[in-house]
Amino acid sequence: MLFGKRRDHNGSPGHEAAFRVTDLNVGRLVRGNVNECFVPPVASAVIELLGRHEASLEGKTVLIVGESGPLEVALQCLIQRKGGVVLSPGWKADIPQKQVQQADVVVLTSGNPEVMPPKGLRPGSIVINCAPAMVSGSFTVISAFKHSFFLVLSEELQDGGISLEAGVGPLAAALRMQNAVMSGRRWVKHQQYKQWHLRCLKLQPLSPVPSDIEISRGQTPKAIDQLAKEIGLLADELEMYGRTKAKVRLSLLERLKEQPDGKYVLVAGITPTPLGEGKSTVTIGLVQALTAHLKSNSFACLRQPSQGPTFGVKGGAAGGGYAQVIPMEEFNLHLTGDIHAITAANNLLAAAIDARMFHEASQTDKALYNRLVPSVNGVRKFSSIQVARLQRLGINKTDPSTLTPEEINLFVRLDIDPSTISWQRVLDTNDRFLRKITVGQASTEKGHARQTHFDIAVASEIMAILALTDGLADMKDRLGRMVVGSDKKGQPVTADDLGVTGALAVLMKDAIKPTLMQTLEGTPVFVHAGPFANIAHGNSSVLADKIALKVVGEGGFVVTEAGFGADIGMEKFFNIKCRASGLRPNVVVLVATVRALKMHGGGPNVTAGAPLSKEYTEENLTLVEDGCSNLKKQIQIAHLFGVPVVVALNVFKTDSTAEIDLVCRIAKDSGAFDAVPCHHWSRGGRGSIELAKAVKEAANQQINFEFTYDLQMPIVEKIRTIAQRVYGAKDIELSPEAQAKIDCYNKQGFGALPICMAKTHLSLSHQPDKKGVPSGFILPIRDVRASIGAGFIYPLVGTMSTMPGLPTRPCFYDIDLDPDTEEITGLF
Repeated sequence: MLFGKRRDHNGSPGHEAAFRVTDLNVGRLVRGNVNECFVPPVASAVIELLGRHEASLEGKTVLIVGESGPLEVALQCLIQRKGGVVLSPGWKADIPQKQVQQADVVVLTSGNPEVMPPKGLRPGSIVINCAPAMVSGSFTVISAFKHSFFLVLSEELQDGGISLEAGVGPLAAALRMQNAVMSGRRWVKHQQYKQWHLRCLKLQPLSPVPSDIEISRGQTPKAIDQLAKEIGLLADELEMYGRTKAKVRLSLLERLKEQPDGKYVLVAGITPTPLGEGKSTVTIGLVQALTAHLKSNSFACLRQPSQGPTFGVKGGAAGGGYAQVIPMEEFNLHLTGDIHAITAANNLLAAAIDARMFHEASQTDKALYNRLVPSVNGVRKFSSIQVARLQRLGINKTDPSTLTPEEINLFVRLDIDPSTISWQRVLDTNDRFLRKITVGQASTEKGHARQTHFDIAVASEIMAILALTDGLADMKDRLGRMVVGSDKKGQPVTADDLGVTGALAVLMKDAIKPTLMQTLEGTPVFVHAGPFANIAHGNSSVLADKIALKVVGEGGFVVTEAGFGADIGMEKFFNIKCRASGLRPNVVVLVATVRALKMHGGGPNVTAGAPLSKEYTEENLTLVEDGCSNLKKQIQIAHLFGVPVVVALNVFKTDSTAEIDLVCRIAKDSGAFDAVPCHHWSRGGRGSIELAKAVKEAANQQINFEFTYDLQMPIVEKIRTIAQRVYGAKDIELSPEAQAKIDCYNKQGFGALPICMAKTHLSLSHQPDKKGVPSGFILPIRDVRASIGAGFIYPLVGTMSTMPGLPTRPCFYDIDLDPDTEEITGLF
């Protein structure tokens, strides 16, 4: 690799290049990239000595004798830049006499005694030896340095007019040290923030707008390593996953830790409807407008889509039209395998629970102890996670032979109460028939059967941990704290107690790194984590946001999206994610559509795949105005947190000018900083320039951020506060089971955690068919669960399920693969 640059594992220029003659340095030298290479010290010493000898190389002939290699190439390059003519016969037994006689300077670059020195040197010529120390014939070599020096001729030959000089060696040594200093300076500069030099991709929107997958395939994405270089990432900060996506290492955060953050923008929405509001599309259109058209650094941070909705009813989540993440097939299918890693880790823990209960039920204390702490090659010792468990039990011993029978009993018996197990297996597929199952029915399980169920993978607590962690150490701690149930004394049982924490961390070590992709206009996107907002906290990862805020730099923008409506995704973003990250958003972009507002205003129900009724395709100002009650409520919710709101009205071709103007006017009258019609779906970033300008202006406003509740409030009061202040409920109603769970969590010391409501996303209330702004309702809390590793309590509202089902006609009917071209069809 002639023109590459060696780096160490931290991404700094390799110090080896400062001391040795390498192809890498020579390649850059030949190209003229003097500021990116180190000139070989021996070659520099030769030029320096000739300069001291007052031997200008302009028009002079220099004979380089030696095997062709990097040093010879460097010398040739330097001499030619000084105006000299280079002759290089290589090592030959008989160097052409004509070349020897022409030479004003002879440079020997290797130690071949048969041809040192060339015979027939003309009087006054200079001989410089860069070869290893030796004595040959009547030529005496100064050998103060082993690897490079100047050749001194004997007295007899001096009379013939051959020039003399001091050694190359000392000078080369000094130049090596100079290179070392230069290397250090370059390393420091290398670690600093780099300005963006982004080459945006051109869009040529068509009308009518083609399908999403046709648009995606019609754009040729940049190589992802090229995009990374354009935004200032180092090559060693990337882990490539093909040509169009890459993981970004967390070392980037350490390198840019002194860099000021950019502006932080949250995209939320009104209460969603089957018609869709397009939050992802707005997010992508906004960053395309900011960067490709307003020349501001910007980064989009999105969640990874679950395959449940992709093959179910919703489809993909890459945006749409001319505001997409590309390639959209890779975005929507598998990506870099993070959800698969979560599934593997989650189900390993589930298997460990049932296996441990089975083994405890079928073995004595002694048998359990002998298997848990086996003798290997005559040596018996605890693993580190077992030592940690002993310490939690108050047993400060490290020699397995010293435990008493009582201590052995405490150590080997978790005594998990099956009725308290809260950890479920997961699958990234919508499968209603896994909502209630029985495990352990085989005869080999000896009657240890129990009822349980599956959740969808993105509802796993491990997904929430991935989205909220700030690094590997923190993630490992959180994984260890996960509570899977209680023992028969009512004490929590954790992943640490089961001894599985290290294995979970191993499965998740790559998933913690955000995935870099790009938009249709070549602007950067992080895709990381994917918790649902109705059954989890519904936001992309803290790490992706933090890294992006550093990379865009001061004056740049990071646009991240919260799932579903502002009452769900945004509320959890503020009360959960912002508590975990310490970050505060500068502005909220609230997405709405005329069609969705009509449904909230009393429009007829919509059936997927069926033609829309005329209420949604013709002007109806009354429905729009009535539906704006939901928009007003969501603006009010955002203002509870003290953050300015810009309303983005996603425009459809069936929207009339009067309807658009009405929504924008009502939004501004309701306290929005601005309200802007957006056309990014049909025009790309150019269609959201006005939105981008409004966001830039709003982001400079003063914010008075505050949380909805204090963490020290009782769990019940925190739930009630969200229900009343955010949803507009009259009060809450706890089931006996929910109250018992709350009492248990208070007893176990988990009462000071934030709340993550698991509630339908289709209404502000618990009833999906209640559109607009329901009021006076009592919010039923059916159950309460705890995600201790993630760090929140989550109440289940009404009949909310954590495993979606497939509709009558799922999306998979339209998804297909061409076996010849391997092209995927039917994704949207």
